[in-house]
Amino acid sequence: MKTRILLSALLFSFATASAGEDDDGWIEIFNGRDLTGWKACEENPDSFQVKDGMLVVDGPRAHLYYQEDGEDAKLRDFEFESMIKTFPKANSGVFFHTKWQERGWPAHGYEAQVNATHGDPRKTGSIYNVRDIIDDSPHDDHEWFKYNVRVEGKRIIIKVNDEVVNDYIEPEDPGHETRRLGEGTIALQAHDPESVIHFKDIRLRRLP
Repeated sequence: MKTRILLSALLFSFATASAGEDDDGWIEIFNGRDLTGWKACEENPDSFQVKDGMLVVDGPRAHLYYQEDGEDAKLRDFEFESMIKTFPKANSGVFFHTKWQERGWPAHGYEAQVNATHGDPRKTGSIYNVRDIIDDSPHDDHEWFKYNVRVEGKRIIIKVNDEVVNDYIEPEDPGHETRRLGEGTIALQAHDPESVIHFKDIRLRRLP
């Protein structure tokens, strides 16, 4: 009996490790080889390519949605983290609590902006058009930086290289029917043909 229990525990541990989950609950959601677990919208899907272990975003407007079992992930309280590198004039974003769309800017959820030198004054760390960081980017182009987005209840915290750059609590009435916290997936953005961004080490964990 004890042998059976021990074997079951070992099998569970092996299955968890195989799924890429570590002791803190983080799971790798980009395998560095292909777009398994993600779904590009029908609008310019070739804006997303996998090269040298990185997700390369380069091309016209498009969005890449994180999927679980072939459907939008249903995330409530969670933490998202990725290493990101921007190039001059690049604009991107990490949408969260959003929903699959075939084309167009995502109508649901919020966007954590990624932008060091694009002409849009809203820079990296902005909760786009809600609580913006104007003109002063917390990172430089050509350098990898760690981007962390945490949602817990009605609170959004965004960090760049482990430093808090935005801390926002959603009011009872945020003033928009669809741009609000609730439940939804992650989407990465290709903004325009001059925007080149690299992502790697993309991971996620659900919060208890």
